[in-house]
Amino acid sequence: MTNEDLQKLVERVSQTSFHRTFQHHAAFNARLKTTGGRFHLPDENLDFNPTLFAAIDEAAQIGVIKHELCHYHLYRAHRGFRHGDADFKQLLAAVGGSRYAPALPDHQPRYLYRCTQCGMQYPRQRRIDTRRYGCGRCRGKLMLISKAAG
Repeated sequence: MTNEDLQKLVERVSQTSFHRTFQHHAAFNARLKTTGGRFHLPDENLDFNPTLFAAIDEAAQIGVIKHELCHYHLYRAHRGFRHGDADFKQLLAAVGGSRYAPALPDHQPRYLYRCTQCGMQYPRQRRIDTRRYGCGRCRGKLMLISKAAG
């Protein structure tokens, strides 16, 4: 998908789901790594993660686009556009947008920790200090179970 295809898709989703026109620019931004998209307040443009868009299906792509368009249209209407605002949550639920960015299919956690008391497992990308952090369920001690190669 090119930037022109993305622009047309965002304009179409905006018109069909929100019944409003999208009057700014939508483009891919290769610097985005952990998020599906981003809404810029100063210029009101939208950026999207090209790696994520290449790995997910069209329904998930539209969900991410709807999420960013919720920020866009609420900001332009001078209503609560942040994630915690009730206006944002209501509009996102009404249009069927995704609340979180979908995980990449090849995303595998590097570390696996297990609680010594209740057995709860915690897959993590980064190593954690088991002397400082404990189980969120029972406050037991965590133990490193496996470490992926790499």
